[in-house]
Amino acid sequence: MVVGEFSTEVDVLVIGAGPGGYVAAIRAAQLGKKVVVVDRDELGGVCLNRGCIPSKALISAAHRYEEMNHSDDMGFTAEGVKVDFSKVQSWKQGIVKKLTGGVGSLLKGNGVEVIKGEALFVGPNEARIYQGNEFNRYKFNHCIIATGSRPIELKAFPFGGRILSSTEALALEEIPKSMVVIGGGYIGIELGQTFAKFGTKVTIIEGADQILPLFESEIVRWVQRKLKKDGVEVYTKAKALSAAQTDTGVAVKYEVGGEEKEITAEYMLVTVGRVPNTDELGLDEIGLKKDERGYIQVDHQGRTNIENVYAIGDVVPGPALAHKASYEGKVAAEAIAGHASAVDYKCIPAIVFSDPEIASVGLSETEAKEKGCTVATGKFNYAANGRALSLNTNEGFVKIVADKESGVVLGGQIVGPGAPDLIAEIGLAIEMGATLEDIALTIHAHPTLGEMVAEAVENALGQGVHTIQK
Repeated sequence: MVVGEFSTEVDVLVIGAGPGGYVAAIRAAQLGKKVVVVDRDELGGVCLNRGCIPSKALISAAHRYEEMNHSDDMGFTAEGVKVDFSKVQSWKQGIVKKLTGGVGSLLKGNGVEVIKGEALFVGPNEARIYQGNEFNRYKFNHCIIATGSRPIELKAFPFGGRILSSTEALALEEIPKSMVVIGGGYIGIELGQTFAKFGTKVTIIEGADQILPLFESEIVRWVQRKLKKDGVEVYTKAKALSAAQTDTGVAVKYEVGGEEKEITAEYMLVTVGRVPNTDELGLDEIGLKKDERGYIQVDHQGRTNIENVYAIGDVVPGPALAHKASYEGKVAAEAIAGHASAVDYKCIPAIVFSDPEIASVGLSETEAKEKGCTVATGKFNYAANGRALSLNTNEGFVKIVADKESGVVLGGQIVGPGAPDLIAEIGLAIEMGATLEDIALTIHAHPTLGEMVAEAVENALGQGVHTIQK
């Protein structure tokens, strides 16, 4: 082993180049800091290379395939539509390559030094960066930990062979004939439904009372309905017990309704959550505090119990969302530069690229009532929107939740095509402290899906003209 005799000094060392790390590095550089970012894998992290972006590309391809086969009502009939899945994967990787290249250009353009290697703390102000059998020492004034997370691996279902994590599922070279998905959260639903649209026989096993347990049942019902239409079998209040692999498939035993059953499929996909990557950084050696699950404890600026070390993204408590990580990265970088920035999580959007798509921000009606609010709600259906019908969709609704007395917007939920994009307006309204009247007085273009936000608001005010008011 070659040991670096001298230390390189930097203002900020960022460990991890995912959507939290690279954003933090660029923001710190913009604020005049000398920044080094290190990652053992690719720029863009899991999200860009093995998560958000590749999965959405496959979802888009699956929708296109479905539309080509089922557009009879619009006057289109297609026969013999085939999928060249290797070409689909190549197209997907082209998107990833373009975006990772963009991240590299942004870092370079902002003067951030990029190192491919593994970081290990040797003190509160120093880390070793390993590149193979060699390492170099870096002394830093501040450090931002942004090492992300990895799929949880269950002892009963170790990854390998025909038992897949989301990473392997996204890289399959052929469309599986059948697949058992363990976990009905957003990853399981997105990937399960995607493969179902390509023709895979999919079975989803979920332990909770419903799939997508973090969303209200009035939203989830629309997704359940479409899963059934796509031929997906869903078992809730169910528990996977064991799996036995063969050369051609995997036999999965599970329990539902007190009865033990078995199903055989070509692959088994396990999507039961993620675990933070905090176990190989030497954090214990420098006394950095973690909870029992490995999450780093931080304050309102992302600062750990070691004053000059910050942590953001999936390694800190809260939802494992790329946009949350990027937001926290900016706050941490600005805090290091002496700004008064602080995190405020009241309007982080949660989205699922299911079919139909769903999105939520702020408080749901149930949550608002639990907090003691007297609420006013308004809803508007896709089936009554001209743009939605012209896009050949009538599934879903937009719902707004507000404080009845003040009219201040508290939250919103959307289920239907374009939901992840439409939710932004409601998030902005919450952030600004806007009222129902503020949105109602904003002229929304016609014909657009965005009109439904205004229509839902007008219904909450009892003023809707495209809904019969009770």
